[in-house]
Amino acid sequence: MDIFISLPAQTLELFDASLLLRRYAVSTAKNGPGEQNGSYRTPRGRHIIRAKIGGNCPENSVFVRRRLTGEVWTPELAEQFPGRDWMLSRILWLSGKEPGHNRLGTVDTMRRYIYLHGSPDTARMGEPGSIGCVRMRNRDIIELFDRVPPYTAVNIGDYRVSSGAWTDLGTLARPLRQEVFVQEQGVPLELESDGFDASALHALARDATGKAIGTGRLKSDGRIGRMAVLPEWRSKGVGTELLRCLMTAARAAGMRHLALSAQSHAVAFYSRFGFAIVGEEYLEAGIRHVKMSCPVPD
Repeated sequence: MDIFISLPAQTLELFDASLLLRRYAVSTAKNGPGEQNGSYRTPRGRHIIRAKIGGNCPENSVFVRRRLTGEVWTPELAEQFPGRDWMLSRILWLSGKEPGHNRLGTVDTMRRYIYLHGSPDTARMGEPGSIGCVRMRNRDIIELFDRVPPYTAVNIGDYRVSSGAWTDLGTLARPLRQEVFVQEQGVPLELESDGFDASALHALARDATGKAIGTGRLKSDGRIGRMAVLPEWRSKGVGTELLRCLMTAARAAGMRHLALSAQSHAVAFYSRFGFAIVGEEYLEAGIRHVKMSCPVPD
């Protein structure tokens, strides 16, 4: 299992490979994203759950510096301590995995005490409001706490992924695909534009400003393709979330089998989601490819 937190969407998604298990509304930093100590911002990038704190505690149990105070949150208690940043019910303590970005020095997530934690019922979810941590509803953090083991991977991304028709997303997806396939990889424009876009479902990743940073599509016959991510956004989990979006859509549509033509350097990526090589390597537009397929997870 692993977790993806979208800062623009203010959501936390729990996955088992490509299978979406749960989606929760959360509240991240009011100051926005950032890694510096003292910034009161939510760090981005790859993390793990380093410690789980508070198992079997009653709901609304109050923590201060990760220690139980013996209090249970109530509106009356909140009135007594109006300035307190409430941490309730459970704590999942994050540790960064990227030295220089969110680990070690002045950007160390763990030393900044960044947690996933429960919050009062009065805390608004779905919009930024914390001082750096990821706030969750008490029932949600308890459920998540019980599901995930220590060292579960957590990716916090400053982007969101949505799906839709070409009529809605094509204006943003088309120039992105041409930048990646035609300009960067040298694919002829007439091969990139193959006439299947109008009938396909498309996934589009956008950054916090709404700029398109990645895309992919799912044809009605179960073929995934046109997976493209801008160079500056690669290795940040964008491709993973695009693929998961398309595989989730395939499952919802009742598809039983998926196929794709992977550029050979991307075989390991697709293998992580259950795709296996079918047949020999071949050239397409001068680029080495292999055919891959997988059953749609139940």
